[in-house]
Amino acid sequence: MSDIFENVIYKSNELLKNHTTMRVGGPAKYIFMPKNADEIKKVIEFCNSENEKYIIIGNGSNIIFSDEGFDGAVIKIFNMMKEFSVENDLIKADAGCLLSKLANAARDNSLTGMEFAAGIPGTLGGAVVMNAGAYGKEMKDIIEYVDVLSTDGKLTRYKCEEMKFGYRKSIIDKNKIVISAGIRLKKGDKSEIEAKMLELKEKRTSKQPLEYPSSGSTFKRPEGMFAGKLIEDAGLKGYRVGGAMVSEKHAGFVINYDNATAEDILNLIEDVRNTVNNKFGVLLEPEVKIIR
Repeated sequence: MSDIFENVIYKSNELLKNHTTMRVGGPAKYIFMPKNADEIKKVIEFCNSENEKYIIIGNGSNIIFSDEGFDGAVIKIFNMMKEFSVENDLIKADAGCLLSKLANAARDNSLTGMEFAAGIPGTLGGAVVMNAGAYGKEMKDIIEYVDVLSTDGKLTRYKCEEMKFGYRKSIIDKNKIVISAGIRLKKGDKSEIEAKMLELKEKRTSKQPLEYPSSGSTFKRPEGMFAGKLIEDAGLKGYRVGGAMVSEKHAGFVINYDNATAEDILNLIEDVRNTVNNKFGVLLEPEVKIIR
C-alpha cells in the first residue's frame, strides 16, 4: 500500500483511544494523516476502490469509538494540516489547526472576537462542522468562508451564510470535508484580549473537570434548559459505571475517571438519558458523536 500513497502517512491497527480526548476506543483498520486536499482525495479514492468505509476526525475531542474499534479507515485531519497566516483582520487556516493556537495568534496580532474559542480543545475543522461555541459565542460569529472538499473530489468555497450554521450543526455532512477556513476578526487592544482570555480560562478551570479525559459537554442543551442542571437535579453527580463517571464538578461532563472502557462510557450515557427522561420528561441528545 505504501506504493499507492507515496508520502501519505498512515498506521494500521492503531488504537483509537490514542486519538480521542476521552481515551477510549479499539483499533482502526487504518488511520491516515493527510497533509493536504490532494492526499485526502487519494485516501478516499483508495477507500472507494477497496470498499472500505471511512470517517473524518480532527483532534478526536467530540467523538467516542467503541471498544471494538473501527473496521475501516479513519482520516485524521490534524497535525499534518495546521498551517495558518494572519492578514490584517483575517486569519486563514488549515482545518487541522487547534482553535487554541488560532486564538493565541489572534491575541498576538491584537485581534478580538476569538477569545471564546481559546479553551475549546478541538480543531478548526471540527469546530466548523458542529458550529462549536462557548460563553455565548459560536463559530458562525467569526467565520468568513469555509473551503470544502466533496467526496467526489470537488473543492468549493462557502460563505458563512451558505454554511447554514445552527446549534451544533452546519451544512457539512458525510459527503463534505472541511479543508480550511477564513476567520474575520476585529482590531482590539492586546491587553484587553489577554485579560478576557484569562478570565474565561479561570472560569473554565473552576467549573469544568479538565483534569480528567472527557469529550467536553456530553449532551446538547435542551431548549430553555441546561443539561448539566437536569442531570444534577436527577441526583446523578458522581454516578459511576465501571471507570466512567458523571463529573462531580460539572454534571454536564461524562469523564474517564478510572481507565474506563467505551462500554462503560456509553452505558453511563444511556443511564443518564433514561433517568433524566423518567424524572423530567426530557430526552437528552448526545452532543458527542458515537461510533459503534
